[in-house]
Amino acid sequence: MTGSLQFVGNATTVLRFGPFTLLTDPNFLHRGQWTHIGQGVVTRRLVDPAMEIGDLPELDAVVLSHLHGDHFDRVASRELARDLPVFTTPHAAKRLSRRGFRETAALRTWETVTLTHGAATLSITSLPGRHAFGAVGRLLPPVMGTMLEYREAAGVRPLRVYLSGDTLVHPALRQISERFDGIDLAVLHLGGTKVLGVLLTMDGRQGADLVELLAPRTTVPVHYEEYGVMKSPLSDFTAEISRRAAGLDVQVVRRGDTFTLPAHENDRRTP
Repeated sequence: MTGSLQFVGNATTVLRFGPFTLLTDPNFLHRGQWTHIGQGVVTRRLVDPAMEIGDLPELDAVVLSHLHGDHFDRVASRELARDLPVFTTPHAAKRLSRRGFRETAALRTWETVTLTHGAATLSITSLPGRHAFGAVGRLLPPVMGTMLEYREAAGVRPLRVYLSGDTLVHPALRQISERFDGIDLAVLHLGGTKVLGVLLTMDGRQGADLVELLAPRTTVPVHYEEYGVMKSPLSDFTAEISRRAAGLDVQVVRRGDTFTLPAHENDRRTP
C-alpha cells in the first residue's frame, strides 16, 4: 500500500490514498500579497504556490488545522466549492459555515470520522495542538493536529500519516505515539514563526524534538520560509536532525514535487 504527498506551498499539500484525495490548509496567495494572521498582525508571502485552485484534482475533502490567513486564505474562501467537506476545529467550522461552506465538520480532540469507498476507508482523527503558550495562546485560534489512517480493506495495517498543524511541542503530544502504533509519515509545520518575539510554530530544535518523540518512518517538513513572520529556515531543522545522528529519515519535498511513500508490508492483521 502506498500514498503520496504533493507539496503546493506553506502547509498546503495534496494527499492521495487509493481512491481518496485530500487538500490540507489551502493557501493560494501569491508572492507579495499580504494576509492577516490575527490580532492585527499581517505578513507578506515571499514565494508563489506551486499551483492554483483550478489546477487541483477532484477532492474528497479538506483537512484544516486552524483558521489563520496563511492556512485558509481569501482565495480558498472565494474559489473552493461550498459543498466540499472541511474537517477542522469547532472554532474554524463555525466561522467557515458563516462564509457559506455547507459541509464543515467540527472535530474535537481525539474525535474520528471515517470516509469509505468500497472496501477502502480513510479515518481522520483530530489530535492535540498548541499554537502558543500563556496569554498569547489564549488569543490565537484553536489548532489541531491530524492522524490520517488509510486501509485498502478491513483487517490490514493502516497507512498512517500525521499532520502536525501549527503546534509547539508540549506534553499532550506524547499521547499520539501511545495511541497509534507506528507512523509512516509525519508532516511537520515548522518555520519558527514569531510575533513580538513569541514563538508560534516549531523551529528547527522543536521540530527535531517532535521527530524523536513520535519516531515516524519518514518526515516531510512544510510551512517554512514562506512568510515574513517565519524566522527559522529549513536549514535549522535539517542541521538539527543531522547533529542528533539518530537515523531519522527526513525527505525535503520542493514546491510542486511529489513524495511517494514507500510500500510497507500490509498483510498482517492490525493489532
